[in-house]
Amino acid sequence: MDKYLEMLEKENLTKEEFMPVWEELKKDLNTGKVRVAEKNNDNWVVNKWVKQFILLGFKYGEIVKFEDGTIDKDTMGERKINIEEKVRVVSPTVSVRDGVFIGKGVTFMPPCYTNIGAYIDEGSMVDSLALVGSCAQIGKNVHLGAGVIIGGVLEPVGAYPVIIEDNVFVGAGSQITEGTIVKEKAVIGAGVTITGSTPVYDNVNGKIILPNENGQIVIPENAVVIPGTRDVKSKIEGVTLSKSVPIIIKYGSKVELEDLLRP
Repeated sequence: MDKYLEMLEKENLTKEEFMPVWEELKKDLNTGKVRVAEKNNDNWVVNKWVKQFILLGFKYGEIVKFEDGTIDKDTMGERKINIEEKVRVVSPTVSVRDGVFIGKGVTFMPPCYTNIGAYIDEGSMVDSLALVGSCAQIGKNVHLGAGVIIGGVLEPVGAYPVIIEDNVFVGAGSQITEGTIVKEKAVIGAGVTITGSTPVYDNVNGKIILPNENGQIVIPENAVVIPGTRDVKSKIEGVTLSKSVPIIIKYGSKVELEDLLRP
């Protein structure tokens, strides 16, 4: 880590000085030696310097056309996935940017996209039309359903990325953004939207989950979350209004998917 911190502190840094260290950082991101956020006991810690380095990667990059036709910064490019990694890439329409950790047994279904700084642990599934945004942290045996959006959080550098812990199911068409943390074994039903400013209605415990001191919404372990609505005051005569909200309808480590459709 020291060599990276020294580079960040260097004044008048040139691209020629930066590039060898940048390539080494991407290699360390690919292998998991370096990651954007790490769990320390039960708390997640953001490594700001990793985000700073990724931003420098964009700063020093120049737009070029790659051999595969991609037009991007020359500091970026596609991550090479070798058969020895035991990762399933089911179609060439799967795109993973260089600088992403992919654990053994991960499956990518076409088409889908994973951005730089992300971490996808062993046995997880990224289904069709899913997006794993920059710096998102995905745990072991996570299922990201078709059309799921996991938001990217690159700036500000101190902001928490979206974190999905182990054994979480995220249903089709759901959107999880702005540094939300989904704790282990939670189930996010199809079509749920959770952001850092979205109150979550815990109907089991009779409370509303609000952003914590870090501005994060934390979905508790084993929670089952479905899309719902709550009434809002209408100033339009004869019109009843409501807005979409996430609702925790039950807790349980073993959930049948069809249960998500039941009251």
